[in-house]
Amino acid sequence: MLKLDQATYDAILAHARRDHPDEACGIVAGPAGSDTASRVVPMQNAERSPTFYRFDSAEQLAVWREMDDRDEVPVVIYHSHTATEAYPSRTDIALAAEPDAHYVLVSTRASDAIEFRSFRISDGVVSEEPVEIMAAESSR
Repeated sequence: MLKLDQATYDAILAHARRDHPDEACGIVAGPAGSDTASRVVPMQNAERSPTFYRFDSAEQLAVWREMDDRDEVPVVIYHSHTATEAYPSRTDIALAAEPDAHYVLVSTRASDAIEFRSFRISDGVVSEEPVEIMAAESSR
């Protein structure tokens, strides 16, 4: 199960909508070994395409180095689909290189509906998992 706080969920959705009609992409970093998604890192889609995304290699290197410096890992790797459902394509599956990451897909094909789904992808096998959005805790 993927657990996200409301602010992280909102940030991923906002990025997907902002980049539409191109696919948006990014990661959510978290402390190594915790599976806690804590820091959203929107990235540029180097392809600037409505049907494909690719992290810019220089930006990806910088982000991964920063995560190393902060003892973080990519807990979530996310991107949007602009005209299809939120389900990994054959290309998404073939390029999934982080077996411990949650792969989040957001479909922006309908402006009035939210499709936000999470998957585990390992060795070409796709498994959908539930997503729990946790409400922010109120101050006392």
